[in-house]
Amino acid sequence: MSALARYFKHAGYQVSGYDRTPSDLTKELELEGIAITYIDAVDQVNGLGLSSDNTLVVRTPAVPEDSAIYTYFRENGFIIKKRAEVLGMVTRQKKALCVAGTHGKTTTSTMIAHLLYPTNAFLGGISMNYRTNLLLDEKSEWVVVEADEYDRSFHQLTPYISVVTAVDADHLDIYGTEEAYRESFAQYTSLITHALVMKHGIALQPRLQPGVKCYTYGVIESSAINSQPTDYPDFYATNIRIADGQIVFDFVTPEGKICNLQLGVPVYVNIENAAAALTVAYLAEGSSHFSVLCSRLSSFKGVWRRFNIHVNTPEVVYIDDYAHHPQEIATTIDSVRKLYPNRRLIGVFQPHLYTRTRDFAEGFRLVLGTLDEAILLPIYPARELPIPGVTSEMLGGKVVQKDELVDVLKERIAQSPTPVVVLTIGAGDIDRLVPEIAKKI
Repeated sequence: MSALARYFKHAGYQVSGYDRTPSDLTKELELEGIAITYIDAVDQVNGLGLSSDNTLVVRTPAVPEDSAIYTYFRENGFIIKKRAEVLGMVTRQKKALCVAGTHGKTTTSTMIAHLLYPTNAFLGGISMNYRTNLLLDEKSEWVVVEADEYDRSFHQLTPYISVVTAVDADHLDIYGTEEAYRESFAQYTSLITHALVMKHGIALQPRLQPGVKCYTYGVIESSAINSQPTDYPDFYATNIRIADGQIVFDFVTPEGKICNLQLGVPVYVNIENAAAALTVAYLAEGSSHFSVLCSRLSSFKGVWRRFNIHVNTPEVVYIDDYAHHPQEIATTIDSVRKLYPNRRLIGVFQPHLYTRTRDFAEGFRLVLGTLDEAILLPIYPARELPIPGVTSEMLGGKVVQKDELVDVLKERIAQSPTPVVVLTIGAGDIDRLVPEIAKKI
């Protein structure tokens, strides 16, 4: 939503909006001249001079149906479009490079934008390179878009090239079943006009238009080379070397190999994200100057709240990450273990949504059980009302309140006989605690 707000402000429109709570991002938008209210009341919009014939209302599904402001617009004949509809309209002005999938969308799309920079991009997170989620360049023919599957939003897009990173079930409050979730991705692939870039081995049967090509990408460990000689992805990372906090790998394309690529954010899962991003860059820009695009990978600084390291001392490392699905958490924990194999790992998880906590409770219990210690915060409700019996306690681990967390962490670190990694994870408001945690530990 904030990227669209910035886009329309840049285009010369008067932009205003509502959010439930202030944040660093909303403060930035206000400094950019965008009026924001945090009170869901009709009198907050009456004085803005809005009328149904001069105003477009853009709504995210995160806004509840009974919102007073939303109800006012709905009952007074305003044009109301979902965020995804407007994003689809805007992005059809360029060739859209879209990234869909349960995991890795934001990092992969931000990587693609960095490799192709200067370009246009609507990102789902704040790029650490450019300090924004919106990139604009009139000369570029491309627009990079994060394709969100929630509420089937990505069906509003017209991808020229699209990545699909994963189809692990999520948002079952919308889709109901895993089969319906995967079917939604199959339908999405039918909208692609040039090429699908799909993670090798995922459970997806794409439905491509005639003439649309399908390419696969992945990571092949050196030990696996030649063990399955007929089952390689079309594009893949291999010869992976992890040492001294750095990750270096080779990247294989149908036309050859680019050696010794350095990963700008040395997290193991980013090798896979980089393989997807490099594949899109190769297909979009061709092979003639692909090595130049590859060289930009080392300067990639990542995305805010995607494996950000805030403290790194011999005694304690503190990492914050957006992971909020069992598979995402498992991948994040695996990356931490690979980078810091001899440290005690204390994880702090804030569950996001009552429905997701209910639907994936067993998966959360299993993955949190792989931590040396799990600390839980109460569920962040976002758009939902509580569900009886669904609480953080059902996931195992010690449950603490947000105002207790820093003291609990300091105590656990002091008691640990070995160096510690503290990992905070979740998609709610746990990020508001990051500065204090970093300062106190």
